[in-house]
Amino acid sequence: MTMERYIDWIYRWRYAIVVMTVLIIALAGYGGRDHQKNFKTDYRNFFSKENPQLLAFEELQNVYSKNDLLLIAIEPKSGKVFEKDTLDLLEKLSYPNGELSAWKIPHATRVDSLANFQHTYAEEDDLIVEDLVQGALSLSPEKMQKIRDIAIKEPLLINRLITEESNITGVNIRVEMPGKSSQEVFEVARYARELTAKINEQYPNVNVYLSGLVMLNNAFPEASRKDWATLVPLMFVVIAIVMGFLLRAISGTIVTIITIFLSIMGAMGIAGWMGIWLTAPSATSPIIIMTLAVADCVHILVSMYALMRDGMAKREALTESMRINMRPVFLTSLTTAIGFMGLNFSDAPPFRDLGNITAMGVFFAYFLSVIFLPAMMFIMPMRVRREKSHTHDYMDMLAEFTIRRRDPILIGMTIIVVGLASFIPRIELNDEFIKYFDESIEFRAHTDIVMDKLTGIYQIQYSLDSGEEGGVNNPEFLQKVEDFSNWYRQQPDVLHVNSITDTMKRLNKNMHADDESYYKLPGERDLAAQYLLLYEMSLPFGLDLNNTINIDKSSTRIIVTIANIDNIRIREMELQAQKWLRDNPPQIGERGASATIMFANI
Repeated sequence: MTMERYIDWIYRWRYAIVVMTVLIIALAGYGGRDHQKNFKTDYRNFFSKENPQLLAFEELQNVYSKNDLLLIAIEPKSGKVFEKDTLDLLEKLSYPNGELSAWKIPHATRVDSLANFQHTYAEEDDLIVEDLVQGALSLSPEKMQKIRDIAIKEPLLINRLITEESNITGVNIRVEMPGKSSQEVFEVARYARELTAKINEQYPNVNVYLSGLVMLNNAFPEASRKDWATLVPLMFVVIAIVMGFLLRAISGTIVTIITIFLSIMGAMGIAGWMGIWLTAPSATSPIIIMTLAVADCVHILVSMYALMRDGMAKREALTESMRINMRPVFLTSLTTAIGFMGLNFSDAPPFRDLGNITAMGVFFAYFLSVIFLPAMMFIMPMRVRREKSHTHDYMDMLAEFTIRRRDPILIGMTIIVVGLASFIPRIELNDEFIKYFDESIEFRAHTDIVMDKLTGIYQIQYSLDSGEEGGVNNPEFLQKVEDFSNWYRQQPDVLHVNSITDTMKRLNKNMHADDESYYKLPGERDLAAQYLLLYEMSLPFGLDLNNTINIDKSSTRIIVTIANIDNIRIREMELQAQKWLRDNPPQIGERGASATIMFANI
């Protein structure tokens, strides 16, 4: 079919083409009706099921309880945590009853704070296990000072839930979501924010910050929705202004905007029909599609309007423009789609979805540009003033200059390209998931404050195996765990190490009349087992040791909290830890696992 016959066919059926196109796109777009609900919020979705770091993390979480945390940081405006009002707030957050109870957060399974920390001490021959803070409003200054002295000396609290300066504290809520609905994360975040609002209302003298991996999961869809609400409309406005300036024609601008909108609608709709769930990366596909679709329209319309200004009739100008641009637009669309489909080789599923959605958008943009756009241009009223175009003159001058100075240009550009390429080795792969978000996003703003003033949210976790049932009571194994924990504490950028050995040392001291000289690991296995049994029997519901020790007490988990450092340093630190475990036989562990390790190796 010649281009003239093709344009004749479009002209004859222009109204039918427009109607059918809109109906087809509407049918396709209906598949995307639930995209807002079907938004994957779990950071694990960034990794394929075969990802070794994800597999290691899931294996660790299958042995121990899950450790996805929501952190509520409380910063008194006075700069003093150990005041009655602040301690009273911590009590209300830490216990199951009451309006401000953090236990009421959906899917919460554990709440840890300064208030309900299980402090142990000896009373004659008895081991007393009780909440560190009780009856905050009735505490005397002397009692509060004693609580402060205990807290800032306790390894399980310092730089985790309280700072040495005692100016900010935290409440850790462990959340275990069933994973049955994408709305679970939104429910947790919504309740946490409602709780924060109540705290601000009842305790105006404190600042409250929300952080943790749960809020990270919530931040991804929130940031994407914010982009949809701001960037996409803004881009439409910018495109309309630029197209109006370049084309100097309202009709072409309107048709371009409609074509872009239909391309996005079609691609997102087909993605919905295919069961592709949106994630933060794939949610950016409308912006990419918009950029690519406008290029197709510009090629065709600019040529058509230029020909019309030179005196050609609309039908002949459109025919010639399509003849000139049909093949370039097709080849550009094809190669662009192939490039984006190459993302299917990515290890991260969200980037595969991004590539596939964008590729579909590119194809929609192409077919709309060569079928729908010409039909619409025949329907739209159009007035183009004849005038002499200087574009060809400028292009001729540029071509003559390039041909005349071809040798110096070739040599100069080669030198420039080689010079710039020499900087490629300076590129470092670094993927800090906190910095995925702008400072205007609440999660980023709150997390920056928490990491600067209280503790980090980057963690590395290890499961250390004794090789025998009940082996966590073996003094030799405990000493090895202690040595490994102490090695980590000596590393730069390590803020806190949560280890069962700290509890064992405290129990040993308690059972020797709180004699500080006995703040060390018990030397006998039976003694360690008795201490642990007595301690576990005294713990209240929800504060057991399941997140630290496995069921048959053959292995224990230590959690290393690190500062905000780049992924290169995280990987180096973890490799050094693996080397320590290999160089200190018998080897009790292999490699670390956590969301931090996963993102550091993505």
